Amino acid sequence: MSVHPIHRVREFTIVAPFTLQVTFDDATQQVINFSSVLEGELFGPLRDETVFRQVQIDPEVQTLVWPNGADFGPATLHDWPQHVVALTALAQSWKLNPE
Repeated sequence: MSVHPIHRVREFTIVAPFTLQVTFDDATQQVINFSSVLEGELFGPLRDETVFRQVQIDPEVQTLVWPNGADFGPATLHDWPQHVVALTALAQSWKLNPE
């Protein structure tokens, strides 16, 4: 049985437009540019930099959340380089097929 570590976001810093440096509870960091995934009904509003900058850490699940309900799981954020291509493709499908 494989064990999947549970990661929690400890802090973040806005380092560029739509880009955060995220620090996790295991002391690792990711610099994440979210611009390629900001499409669709939920994530599209974050293309407004004023909205994007309202990001916070949810105190219960300890991941990044926005006031409109948008969030990314902490494991996805922790392993962003492994997920960004699939997330970008998904975001493009939201752009091409608006609901």
